[in-house]
Amino acid sequence: MALTREAVLAVLKDIADPLGQGDIVSAGVMRALNVEGNTVRFVLEIDPAKAEMYEPVRAEAEARVKALEGVATASVVLTGHSAKAPPDLKPRSQQQAQSQGPQPVPGVARIIAIASGKGGVGKSTVSANIACALAAEGKRVGLLDADVYGPSQPRMLGVSGRPASPDGKIILPMRNHGVTMMSIGLMTNEDQAVVWRGPMLMGALQQMMTQVQWGALDVLIVDLPPGTGDVQLTLSQKFALDGAIVVSTPQDVALLDARKGIDMFRQLNIPILGMIENMSTHICSQCGHEEHVFGHGGVAAEAAKLDVPLLAEIPLHLDIRLAADGGAPIVASKPDSAQARAFRDVARALIAKGMV
Repeated sequence: MALTREAVLAVLKDIADPLGQGDIVSAGVMRALNVEGNTVRFVLEIDPAKAEMYEPVRAEAEARVKALEGVATASVVLTGHSAKAPPDLKPRSQQQAQSQGPQPVPGVARIIAIASGKGGVGKSTVSANIACALAAEGKRVGLLDADVYGPSQPRMLGVSGRPASPDGKIILPMRNHGVTMMSIGLMTNEDQAVVWRGPMLMGALQQMMTQVQWGALDVLIVDLPPGTGDVQLTLSQKFALDGAIVVSTPQDVALLDARKGIDMFRQLNIPILGMIENMSTHICSQCGHEEHVFGHGGVAAEAAKLDVPLLAEIPLHLDIRLAADGGAPIVASKPDSAQARAFRDVARALIAKGMV
């Protein structure tokens, strides 16, 4: 008999909520239940101050679900948020940093975030190509697709299938083009929306950072979602981030949001390693005419104004798009092309400056 959501819910309704609010389902503690094949995943959304109280509940829920017929893997994560004041983006004192400071990811030498103020500027394409370029330079590279609502790295890196989990806790990442990769997109169907609130996003991010068997990496590239929301804040505050690269088009509207992204990282004391101007110029393949579709030089001027390096000006070119859609970034599919050289130059610059 096929495993159903109803069967899982029936088991969970037998587990009492420690706060005396009935069972964990009726109390609203159990969230984001996902039953897919023989794998069950959900979170227990709680007050972080009561984590010790709920850990036995989490263990019992995981054990009961695993005991169900047809279940091979069960993953239960504690997550939650405080009902108090919103997070403070101001730099913390040295004493606070020592007691609550960001933690490294075991085996990962450097963590670099690639961000954008708004969507549609090609941040994920840049992330995939920089990861492949660093791998081509001999670096051990990981790529975490943290854009939970719009995961695109499985398509861009040509990765499919479900990551394995031998013990139900450690997740084995996928690998292609010399890059070790993990994405929430590997856990869902391609056309399935992820309808999660902030606490669920933060729980998923922490799980992908700490429960994925990344192995020994020279650098972990984190492809962030656009904007300045929960994922960016959680990554910056929970993990030892070595720097951020901000991607923008030359368009004024994109630059407005890019400034906000840079300001966020600076408030969190995260170094800005540089800016990249994507879709910088278009050269007609028929006549050779060069046209600046989104304007030109805006990112260079902004980088100079903010005193951060301009790492590259990436052209708007059909081959870059086709390569990404085809599952082999331009650096991997056409490594000697002019378009690939732009990304290779970024990788070499990061290595030369000791950032990787």
